[in-house]
Amino acid sequence: MFQKVGAPPPSQPAAPPDNVILLPQALFARLTAPVAAVDPAAVTTQIHIARDAPLPADPAAAYTAVTSAARNLEARTSGAVVVGDNLGAALDAARKDALYAQVLFLFLGVPGAVLAALLTAAVAGAGADRRRREQALLRTRGLRPRQVAALAGAEAAVVGVGGGLLGVGIAALAGRAAFKSASFGASTASTLAWSGVALLLGLTVAGTAVLLPTVRDLRLGTVTAARREVGRARSPRWMRFGVDFALLAVSLLVLRAASGNQYALVLAPEGVPSISVSYWAFLGPCLLWLGAALLLWRLAHLALAHGRRLLTLLARPLTGTLAGTTAASMSRRRRPLARAIVLLALALSFAASTAVFNATYRQQAEVDARLSNGADVTVTQSPGAGVGPSAAASLHVAGVRHVEPLQHRFAYVGADLQDLYGVRPATIATATSLQDAYFAGGTARSLMARLTARPDALLVSEETVKDFRLAPGDTVNLRLQDGRTHALRTVPFHYAGIVKEFPTAPKDSFLVANADYVARSTGDDSVGAFLLDTGGAHQSTTAAALRRRLGTAATVTDLTQTRSAVGSSLTSVDLAGLTRIELGFAVLLAAASGGIVLALGLAERRRTFALATVLGARPRQLRGLVLTEAVVLTAGGLAGGALIGWSLSKMLVKVLTGVFDPPPATIAVPWAYLLLTALATIAALTGAALNAARHSSRPPVEELREL
Repeated sequence: MFQKVGAPPPSQPAAPPDNVILLPQALFARLTAPVAAVDPAAVTTQIHIARDAPLPADPAAAYTAVTSAARNLEARTSGAVVVGDNLGAALDAARKDALYAQVLFLFLGVPGAVLAALLTAAVAGAGADRRRREQALLRTRGLRPRQVAALAGAEAAVVGVGGGLLGVGIAALAGRAAFKSASFGASTASTLAWSGVALLLGLTVAGTAVLLPTVRDLRLGTVTAARREVGRARSPRWMRFGVDFALLAVSLLVLRAASGNQYALVLAPEGVPSISVSYWAFLGPCLLWLGAALLLWRLAHLALAHGRRLLTLLARPLTGTLAGTTAASMSRRRRPLARAIVLLALALSFAASTAVFNATYRQQAEVDARLSNGADVTVTQSPGAGVGPSAAASLHVAGVRHVEPLQHRFAYVGADLQDLYGVRPATIATATSLQDAYFAGGTARSLMARLTARPDALLVSEETVKDFRLAPGDTVNLRLQDGRTHALRTVPFHYAGIVKEFPTAPKDSFLVANADYVARSTGDDSVGAFLLDTGGAHQSTTAAALRRRLGTAATVTDLTQTRSAVGSSLTSVDLAGLTRIELGFAVLLAAASGGIVLALGLAERRRTFALATVLGARPRQLRGLVLTEAVVLTAGGLAGGALIGWSLSKMLVKVLTGVFDPPPATIAVPWAYLLLTALATIAALTGAALNAARHSSRPPVEELREL
C-alpha cells in the first residue's frame, strides 16, 4: 500500500516500516480539518482508478496509449494533479520483454528457416546433373527450349506447392501439440497471412533450385555440354577472393562493438514511449554463421582436393584394391561432398546453438527465481517481530535439510538509506546459490572468506563505490538503529568488495555484512528471513507445512511460486512450447541434412556403381566405397557442426545478455540432447549408406536398363 506510486510491484522491495495510521475517512477529515484550514496543501488526496478502456495487443502501443492518456489528464487539470501510472509502468517492462521475444524469434527461428530452405534446395537440386542430361535428350528429340522450361516450371510448382501445403499442415499439428492451438495463438488473418508467406517461400526455393538452373542452361549451355559426364572442377569465386575470412573478421568486430560498455540490444528509455532494437547486432551471429560455413567449405574442398593419399588410407580397409579409385572419385566430386558436409554442419550447429541457448535460458530463469525468493523456501518475518536466529530450530519440518538466518536492516550511507543484509559467511552458501557473477573484486568464496576473517568487512554496490569514491580498505561509517535505544548509532565498517546481486536483495544499492558483527554492534540479533534448503525437491509441500505451522506470524514463499511470478526480466516467460518445437525441428533437420542428402547423392550415382561392377568391382568394394563416403561426410559434418555450434552459442549468449537477469556466469550445455542429435544424425547417415550399399550390389544390366 505504501510503495512508490507508478512503479510495478515486482520491481521494488517491500517498503520499510513507516509511521502510518489507517483511519475511517470521516474521522480522518475531522482530525485534519484544523491543519487543512491553515495550510490546504498539507492534506493531499489520492484517487485510485481502474481503467476499462480497450488497449492494443502490442505492449509498446498499449504503453503509448496509457501514458498519453495520463499526460492528457495532467494537461486538462493544468498541472493540479500528479498521475502515478501503475499500468504504464507495468507496460513499460512488458514492451521491452515483448520486443526481446521478437529478437529471440529472429535469432533462433530465422536460422532454422534459412537452413530448411537450404535443405530444400539441396534435395531439389540433388538430381541436377541427371535433370540436365534428360533435358538435353528432350532437346535432341525436338522439344523447343520454351517447352523444356515449361516442364521444369511444372516440376518446381509441384515441389513448391506440395511441400508448402505439407509444411503448413505439419506446423498446425506442431502448434496444437505445443500450444494447444493450430494457429499458435495468432488470429485467423495472421495465420492465413503467414501460411501464404510459407507457400510463397516454398515456391521461391523450388523455383530457384529447379527452374532457374534450367533457364540458365537453356540460355547459356549447349546440348553437348549438358550431356558431358565429367566437367572441370574450378574453385568458386568467393573462395578465390577470401570472402569467408572477411565475413569472420567483420563478425568479430561487430561482436566487440556489441559487447562494449553501455550497449543495449533493446533500448527502452524510461518514460519515453518509443522503443527500439539495435538490429545491426544481428550482423555478428549472421556473419559468423555464414563465414564459418564458407570456411568449412574451403577446408573440406582443400582436404578432398589435396588429401587423396589420406583418403586412400581411409578407404583401404573398406575397399581394398579399389581404395585409390575411391579416393579419386571423392576428390573429383569434392564440390557436392563439401556442400553436403557444410549443410550437415550447419544443421548440427543450429541444433547445438539453439539447445545451448534454451538450456542457458532455463538456467537463468531458475537463477532469477532463486535470487528473488532467496532459497527453495523462504520464511520472511513481519517487521518488528524481533525473532532471533534460534527460531530456525522450529522450521525443521519434513524435507528441510538446512535453515539459514538472514538479517535485513536499513542503514544510512551518508544521507542515503540502503538495505543491509547480515549473513553467516561460512554457511550462507549451503542454503542458497552464490555465483561469482554476483560479485566483483573476488569470487563468491573469497569474499565470503573476507567477511569471516574480518568481521567488520563490508560488501557494497558498484553505485555506492562510484558515488562515495571508495577504495579497498576504506572505512565506511554506517548509521544503524540500536536495538536497545532505537536511536541511530554509527558503526564503522571497511570496504572489502563489490556485490552486484544477492538473494532477496533489491536491484539498486544494498550492503552485505557479517551478521555477528552487526548483532554485536547494534545489540540486536533479530532475523529478517530464514532461507530453507530442501534439496530442490518438495518445495510446495514444505512451504504448505510451514504455513500451517506459522499461520500469519510470517510469510512463507517457495521457489515454484516465485518462478511463475518473477517479472524482473524476460526469463519469467515460459518458453517450453517454443523450445519443444525448436529442438524437435533441429533434430529432424540434422538427421535429414545428413541422411537425405547422402541418400540422394548416392542414388544419383547408381550408373557409376553399375559401370564399376561391369569393370570388375566386387560388391564388397562397392559397399566400402559407399561407406567411405558416408564416414567422411559424418566426420566432417560432426566436427564442423561442433565448432560452429560452440562459437555461435557463445556469441548468441554474449549478444543477448540483456535477455538474462542476471547475466549467466557460464553457458549451460544440454549434453543429453546433443548426444541424441548426434546419434539421430549418425543413424540417418548409416541407414542411407546401407541402403545405397544394398542397391549397389544389384545386377549391372538391370541397373543400366532402368537408367
